[in-house]
Amino acid sequence: MECASSDVNGLSNIHLQRLENKTSWAMLDLEVLHCPICFEPLTIPIFECGNGHLACSSCCPKLSNKCPSCSLPIGHNRCRAMESVLESVFVPCQNAELGCTKNVSYGKQSSHDPECIFSRCTCPAQGCNFTSLYKDLYGHYKSYIHHLQSHGQEYMRNRFSCGISFSAKMNIISDTILIKCEDNKGLLFAVHCFKERDGVYVTVSCITPAAPQVGEFSYHFLYNVEGHTITFKSSKVKRILEVSFQTPQENFLFIPQMLLRGELLDMNICIKHLDEE
Repeated sequence: MECASSDVNGLSNIHLQRLENKTSWAMLDLEVLHCPICFEPLTIPIFECGNGHLACSSCCPKLSNKCPSCSLPIGHNRCRAMESVLESVFVPCQNAELGCTKNVSYGKQSSHDPECIFSRCTCPAQGCNFTSLYKDLYGHYKSYIHHLQSHGQEYMRNRFSCGISFSAKMNIISDTILIKCEDNKGLLFAVHCFKERDGVYVTVSCITPAAPQVGEFSYHFLYNVEGHTITFKSSKVKRILEVSFQTPQENFLFIPQMLLRGELLDMNICIKHLDEE
């Protein structure tokens, strides 16, 4: 189904659902598709009280299932009519101007954006605010590092090839992010350590949208210290648009405090393309 959109005085020109293989056009104020309680885009299921007041599924429990407009119960009866309207509305991807032709069901843009091949990625170099398509980010980062006199050899040191193990040395206090450059695929990978009271969490991310065209990767950690060995293997490298500084909740190597020796962390890492395993 072909869809398009343009804003005119707060209204959006959108395609509605096919009716007998035909598509209807309409001018619609998209605010009517927002929850009147939290003002976020409505998503299915949508609930209504006996007087027809709406609330999203997130708001109903917060309201103790009591309509704030008329005090009638809300959260039990679905508003099928509004759900049908919601299912019929499609809007262009926010990256349409960059080349994405995907039209997304309204309210589901947040699930498409991280996977859109046209989503912009942020350069991981400290002090750089450059953003671009993922395929242009690698060239930018390489040029940026080469122009920093104090890091003249950094790019050469941090090159690697998928399937071949490399050593990663990091200072867990002052040098918590290591950017590795995969030449063959033109991708940037971030090895990130997070120092917490109980130890250090280490993870690997690929700075790219989670688009099928990019492919998927796995990684393997090996950490040795005074006869103790810790290994960790993740079947999937997380793909990100921007480096995060939040301690990971999953897919990480954990090194307990008792096995740390000073501030230097020395590990062996192997990143593999899943199609090549």
